[in-house]
Amino acid sequence: QVQLVESGGGLVQPGESLRLSCTASGNIFSIYAMGWYRQAPGKERDLVALITNGGDTKYVDSVQGRFTISRDKDALYLQMSNLKPEDTALYYCTAVTTTTGAVWGQGTQVTVSS
Repeated sequence: QVQLVESGGGLVQPGESLRLSCTASGNIFSIYAMGWYRQAPGKERDLVALITNGGDTKYVDSVQGRFTISRDKDALYLQMSNLKPEDTALYYCTAVTTTTGAVWGQGTQVTVSS
């Protein structure tokens, strides 16, 4: 089993930056991709960014050029720059494993407001 714990959310003003972190524990060798999703109130949970074990990345168009996903062994990061009010959401870390499929963290809140 893989467990995920996110941190780094908070309240920031438009244009500011924030870095989210996610630490994986357990059977991390079963992970072949990790990513970040977000869910705004009243909306579905949507993909933000994804990174494979080979380092390939994928971003949703709305964050391309502003967000950067990276991974270092058992840690996943999302560097968010030039944040906008529409980035406000609960951000979830996810790991795709060969054993149990997708695993989710508990989420960390990001609020962008002046």
